[in-house]
Amino acid sequence: MPSRSRVALLAAVALYALTVRITAQRGGPSIGQPLDGLTPSLTAAFNAGARTFAKRYEIADGLGPVFNDESCSDCHRTPVVGGAGNRLVTRFGRVDDGLFDPLIELGGSLIQTRGIGSVTTPFGSFRFDGERVPPTATVVVRRRTTGLQGLGLVDGVSDDAWIAIARAEAAVDPDAAGRVSIVLNLLTRQPAVGKFGWKAQVPTLHQFSGDALMNEVGITNPDFPEESCPNGDCSLLDFNPTPAMNDDGRDVDALTDFQRFLAPPARGAITDEVLAGERVFAEIGCATCHLPSLTTAANAVAALSRVTFHPYSDFLLHDMGALGDGIAQGQARPADMRTAPLWGLRSAGRLLHDGSANGIEQAILRHDGQAAAARNRYGALDPDRVAVLLAFLRSL
Repeated sequence: MPSRSRVALLAAVALYALTVRITAQRGGPSIGQPLDGLTPSLTAAFNAGARTFAKRYEIADGLGPVFNDESCSDCHRTPVVGGAGNRLVTRFGRVDDGLFDPLIELGGSLIQTRGIGSVTTPFGSFRFDGERVPPTATVVVRRRTTGLQGLGLVDGVSDDAWIAIARAEAAVDPDAAGRVSIVLNLLTRQPAVGKFGWKAQVPTLHQFSGDALMNEVGITNPDFPEESCPNGDCSLLDFNPTPAMNDDGRDVDALTDFQRFLAPPARGAITDEVLAGERVFAEIGCATCHLPSLTTAANAVAALSRVTFHPYSDFLLHDMGALGDGIAQGQARPADMRTAPLWGLRSAGRLLHDGSANGIEQAILRHDGQAAAARNRYGALDPDRVAVLLAFLRSL
């Protein structure tokens, strides 16, 4: 007999399914569009942010000197600008005596694969090439570009709510319960809950924007004022043609506006088969981590205030066993990964953090660690229940 907490979870999913079916019939923003209900001034801020997101930075703007792409939109473009992508970035490190070392002194843990090439400075001519993984690294992994749609709603959930979710999971299913990632908010200089990035290592969209602008494009900004030293050799920055801070914060603010007001991915048709599949999803334990619904806190922006939305993630850290990427970041251990949201799944190409799964079933079967029990229950399903479960997942 299922436990009382499991019955409550199934009842909540059934109520949610009815609600989302009604909501889906009412329609919503088209994919890649801003949230419904924005004021004209906020819509203008979204559009200005979209232009910054698509901006191609040049050397004169501060590009590099080592970087991964010239524009945010180069990586976040599937199925539209602001979505996910199949672009992979490389991270590396070394394990010594069981402890992970990001090899900061060699440019770790993120590789910037491109350089700005030959430049002339008051110190003479120099050529900046992309970084390479050092031979001393023992951990080398790839990470796929994540989608940005709907993240303003995630940003609007209070820290107390994330802590309450972790406690509730521990009460319902302690073996699968997630952990809150506590990181530093660079704006407030206070501890905060991380929910962005594969390791939940970033607490806010503003910080996420500044981090990506510097680490992926090489544009320094107030929160991230220091350039990446190519393969850890900071003496090479003497030849940086744009050593002053590249962005005074306006581009970071614009990128934040674009992401904050970007609508969630559109949902597919909610059929009887899809609803049956969602019941299976809950029954085998997937909904414990891939939480169907979250609600934002009160917000000065009406479109973000007390909104219930459906990302299918708790955005917490879980020990994924063999599916972990081997990288430690903040409070995330090498085997820990943040639960990936499932909204937008129907538009995704390759799946999992490293893009190694080429389909939903393969991704499920790769689950391990705290997700192993749910994976095993999936493996025991009869073909009819597998079919409706996959129909549900393909509707997200």
